[in-house]
This record gives sequence, structure tokens and C-alpha cells, in this order.
Amino acid sequence: MIIMIAATGENNELGKNNKLVWHLPNDFKRFKSLTTNHHIIMGRKTFESFPKPLPDRVHIVISRQNDYKPEGCIVTDSIENAIALCPENEDSYVIGGGEIYNLALPFTDIIELTKVHHSFEADAFFPKISKNEWQLVESEENLKDEKHLYDYTYETYIRK
Repeated sequence: MIIMIAATGENNELGKNNKLVWHLPNDFKRFKSLTTNHHIIMGRKTFESFPKPLPDRVHIVISRQNDYKPEGCIVTDSIENAIALCPENEDSYVIGGGEIYNLALPFTDIIELTKVHHSFEADAFFPKISKNEWQLVESEENLKDEKHLYDYTYETYIRK
């Protein structure tokens, strides 16, 4: 299955200047728990936002640059090719950024979304989830605390 995983603000904000605009340690733990030991698909800018490749995951990076070859990654030039590189009977995760989410949406089976209950200034956005195409099947509210400045909700959507 192809699963998109993202965290967004109230207006589908993903981030600004290739960085997240919030810090939610529990969401990082959830991301790690869901994506570890799986293929992860991302754009070049998302990959370059990491200090190093994420451990215990196969990185598939989409780039238009023919000479782009980061160590330890598979590089391809389209979402279709990226998906074709993933094992058919295993979960693979699309992890961003905004352009890649838009390209991947037609191929996606499940969306794992963390909705941060605040509005942020951003330059990258997650695609709008159409209620005609997607059904919310799980929702888990989390309140702000000493480590989390905002309330947030984990939401799981499946394609209708």
C-alpha cells in the first residue's frame, strides 16, 4: 500500500523554507514507528532537510537533476517510477514535500495525517482531502503539554 504521512497546520500548512514550523516530539516518534523498515518516498528538498538519511528505511528520492546521487539513496525522476521501486505487498510511505504529496495523491491508499491545531505562515502545503474521495476512519486527539506547544490530532483516512 502507498501511505502518505504528514503533519499540517489548520490550513494544510506543511512548513516554511524547507523546515517544519512546529515541534511535536510525539509526532516524530509516531513517524519513526510507522516508517521504520519501510521504503520512504520524498522529493530532493525534503531529503536535503535531514541532517543524514533516516536509519532503517530505504530512501527513494525524486529529483529532476540527472547527476543527483546522494549516498545510500535510490534516485528517480517521477512519482510513478518511485512507486514502481517499492515492494508491491508492503507498505511504503510518501513523506513529502508539498509537490510530491500532490503528485502522489492519485496513487495513495491511506493518509496518516497529524493535524496541528494552529495556523502558521508557510510556503508549502498539503493537498486538500476531498470528503468525496476519502473517509476518516480513526482520530486521536492530543492536548498541548510542556513538550508540545499546540493541540494536535492524529487522523487516518482511507480512499473510498
